[in-house]
Order: sequence, then structure tokens, then C-alpha cells
Amino acid sequence: MTSGRTQGIRRAARPRDEDATPERCILAGLEIRRAGGPPTVPPRRFTAQESIAELADLAAGAGAEVLGHCVQVRESPVPATLLGAGKVGELQAWAAEEGCDFVLFDCDLAPSQHRNLERELERPVLDRTQLILDIFARHARTREGKLQVELAQLDYLLPRLAGRGASMSRLGGGIGTRGPGETQLERDRRKIRKRMVKLRSDLERVRSTRRQQRSKRTSVPVQTVALCGYTNAGKSTLFNALTRASVMADSRMFATLDPTLRKLRLPSNRLAVLSDTVGFIRNLPPALIQAFRATLEELTEAAMVLHVVDASAAGRATYREEVDRVLAELGARDKPQLLVLNKCDLLGGEDWERQVDLELFGSGNSVAGCVGVSARTGQGLDSLLEAIDEILGKGPAVHRRYRLPYEDGRSLAVLYERARVMRRHDGEAGVDVSVELSPSLARQLDQYSLGEI
Repeated sequence: MTSGRTQGIRRAARPRDEDATPERCILAGLEIRRAGGPPTVPPRRFTAQESIAELADLAAGAGAEVLGHCVQVRESPVPATLLGAGKVGELQAWAAEEGCDFVLFDCDLAPSQHRNLERELERPVLDRTQLILDIFARHARTREGKLQVELAQLDYLLPRLAGRGASMSRLGGGIGTRGPGETQLERDRRKIRKRMVKLRSDLERVRSTRRQQRSKRTSVPVQTVALCGYTNAGKSTLFNALTRASVMADSRMFATLDPTLRKLRLPSNRLAVLSDTVGFIRNLPPALIQAFRATLEELTEAAMVLHVVDASAAGRATYREEVDRVLAELGARDKPQLLVLNKCDLLGGEDWERQVDLELFGSGNSVAGCVGVSARTGQGLDSLLEAIDEILGKGPAVHRRYRLPYEDGRSLAVLYERARVMRRHDGEAGVDVSVELSPSLARQLDQYSLGEI
């Protein structure tokens, strides 16, 4: 008997193929129903079915085959096994019948719950954080990305070493009862801690290198625009559409992991740098946020943030809240933010603004505007570029007149590339130009200045 109502187990009616390579898994979740209140699933903004559906997408992104799922409704979780004894027994029988490879839980398990569930279910148990770490490990391509993933994995593994296998188990708790198991456990802990120190040192060098590269960029008057958003919102597709790059765009979650920078030419001829970052997700593990801080610094240093939202997603408002929460943790919440409602071509009809409720998306002091686009079809991209240009143009700018000698063609090219040339006259003494430019670029060309306009 279980203390709490259970929802029926839902199975995917698919025969087992002995030659299939994907690992097979069953999803398990817990829905908390307080006495006299509505059911909740942490975080409370998600329903149980939405949370399980997202977990299934994550599992597919990791290359697993989902056999089905089950959700138990309880007033509180069981401290030892999260789910009730009856539901755990039901899961064990189903897993044995299907011959699944592991059971995946839609929450973060405590180390003791992890060990108890593996013993009861008689097969490996993974939680949500482990799955996300595995996906990150699959998609990391650069040395920086691999270092960050390994650090996050070790940080997750360290408190979970005790009891993992007979060779690392404790033999007793009193004097004279400690044996080689305890010694092996401490040896493994020391190795992991030593490796983590080395990884943090390597990542600090990466951060130092990034700071140097960023300082070189900031010495030249080129502003950075950072893309962010919930995973699978279409950031990489939008990045490719705006910059004509060939970054991998995949519908799987976290398909893009390593940051990418490309030139972005704006309608005013102003040059900017567009940065694509890793996608966010609800309950993004704190270890990942800490490990990927070197990558996410691009958001904190950017002149503005393009917050990409999947306009066709039912939970778009919730996804936006989750991204805003992570931005706040990074200290980037107050950056000028332009909401980009992507995939508007999937909504149907011309009055898509009413469907997505622009008043909801436009709330917040840091939101500078909202633009609807389709990165796949190109709809609205011109309006997006104009909006970016307008926001960046609100920054500090000066108006100058210059007379450039004909032999200094490089300075003239720099003005056309990094400033807004409003007027030009080719005279006998040189090229007279009236431009709008940043103060730092103006100082570099002081020798040719004819004063302010």
C-alpha cells in the first residue's frame, strides 16, 4: 500500500528490437499535492505532464529510447526513496519485464535516495542533473567546454562516492572496524578534489584569456549583442540567419554548447558582434552555472541581450521567467533586453501579437522592446536588425567632421566599417566626412578632426 494516490503508468507500445543501439529507459516523477491545494511540481510553474514531456525530450537528446513514464501523486516525498514503496515495487516489476537499461527520475535525488533506489530497482538510476551533464558531455567540442563539463560532473559525483560498489563501501563505524573500503573511498575523494583544483585553475586561465580577448574587442568600438533563451528556442537558427554563419542548429535540447562569435552588420552600417550562448532550462544545475561562468560571462559583458522565446510553445511565459531567473543569478538581468519571439510562422494568422500576449512579454523595466520573427523563413529579421540598431544607437555617440588624406585609406575604411557616415565630400586636400561614432574611435582620429558637427 502506498500513502498517496498514484497516476497510472503510461507505456509506449513499442516492441523491443534486440539489435537496437539506444539505451532504453523509464521516466519517473513525483507530483506534490498539498492537502486542500492544487498539485505542484517543483518549480510550481510546471505541471507534472509538462515536466515529464521535457524530460523525455532531454532523454531523446541523450540518445535514449523512452519506454514510458509514471508519476506518483503524494502529499510529501518519501525521504528514503522519493516515491512510495508500492510505486517503487511497481517500477521494479515493469523495468524487469521490459528489460530497460535504467530508470530516469524527473528531479534531483539525494545520494541516499540514489543508492536506495538502485538497490530496490535492481538497475542503474539517473536523475535530471546526471542526464543534463551527460548531454553536455556529448556536445562539448572545445577544450573549454570539455573542462567545464568535467568540473561539473566531478562536483556532482563527489558527495555521491560513498556506497558506490563494494570496493568503496564502509566496513564499520567504530575503532578497528575501518578497512580498505574506507581507504579507497578517501583516496578517490582526494583524487577528485585534486582534479577539481586543476580544472578550476585551467578554467581560470580560460577566463583570463577571454578577458584579454574581450579587452581587445572593447578597445575597438564594436558592441556585443548576446543571444540567450530557453533551450530549443531557435537561437542557433536565428544566429545563422542574422550572420550567415553555419553553426549547428538542431531541434535536440542543448545541441549547441560552445559559444560562438560572429560579425553582425546593422542597417546604419554600424558593426556589432553577435554571441551565441548555451541554452537555459528550468532548474539548471548550480554546478553547471558555476562551471560555465567563463562562457556565460559573454552575457554579463554584452551591450544588450537578445532574449529568444519560442512563440509557438505553450509554456513560453514560464520559459521566459526561467531565463530571467538565470540572468539575475549571473548579474545580467538589468542589461537592455530585446525580446525576440521566434517561430511566429507556426502560429498561423496575421494577428500573432494577440496570440502571444505582447503585454505579458513586454513587462519588466529592462525590456527595451519586442519583435516577432521566424528564423527559418526570414520573417521579421529586418525589423529585428532595426530594433537592435536603435537600442545600440542610444549608447554614447559623438558627431565629428574629419578631413582624411587620400593616402590614409585605412582610416576611411575604418569609419565606413565602425561608424555611421552621414556626409562625404572628396576635395583637393582630402576626403571630408561627417560621421556619428563612439568616443573611443573619435579619439583615435583626433589628428584629422575638424571639430564637432
